[in-house]
Amino acid sequence: MRQVVFAANWKMHLGPEEARAYLKTFFERSRLPDGRLPEGCEVWFFPPAVSLEAVAQALVGRSGFLAGAQNVYWEPKGAFTGEISAPLAAAAGARAVLVGHSERRHRFGEIDADTERKLSAVLEAQLLPLLCVGETLAEREAGNTLDVVTRQLEAALGRRPPAALQQVTVAYEPVWAIGTGRNATPRDAAEVHRAIRRWLAEHGAKSSRILYGGSVSLKNAAELLAERELDGVLVGGASLDPATWGELVRSTAA
Repeated sequence: MRQVVFAANWKMHLGPEEARAYLKTFFERSRLPDGRLPEGCEVWFFPPAVSLEAVAQALVGRSGFLAGAQNVYWEPKGAFTGEISAPLAAAAGARAVLVGHSERRHRFGEIDADTERKLSAVLEAQLLPLLCVGETLAEREAGNTLDVVTRQLEAALGRRPPAALQQVTVAYEPVWAIGTGRNATPRDAAEVHRAIRRWLAEHGAKSSRILYGGSVSLKNAAELLAERELDGVLVGGASLDPATWGELVRSTAA
């Protein structure tokens, strides 16, 4: 059975009380039978760090739902003011972590080596990494999409054994499509997903899930997920409204 993940990245939105109210509305408006997801479907929420514990507590007992951290530092503890370690994220209720999101790479200057260290820390804490890869518009127009994605995969995952790779979910998020209203066509996304899947299989991971992220909305989610190469979506802006997010999940989860 196809395994589909709906991942909501709230970025720097929704404090603890807002998060609790959001989830209450989400479960009311998604109209999922008995509050349950269809078999093989999961919904992951990535709130800001201050809301992580509130979200995790609100999801207790709900099968198929989990809370994740948007970012962690690679050291387990120490004098790193402002940072959050993977063990601390786990203690707050996180079960997954975004790693290598394009905003971390391009706004905060994180390099491939940083992504590799963070992914190692996430695995060490027995959390699920959601590794983000993708090209800029200039790289796409130069015909370098697959070269860039392959480089990012090699840097983060190239030296890991198959057992570790199987724990990693990958999100292809073309940088030029994030928050711009533009998105890759299902066919274009599928081409990159096939290349990612091929790379993972060659390294021993033959059942990894690969999500698409980049201006996903209620209007285009069904069309994107009709492409069988896509195992789910990583959604930013369209996940901030609980009614819209609930409708997106409900209408495309089957």
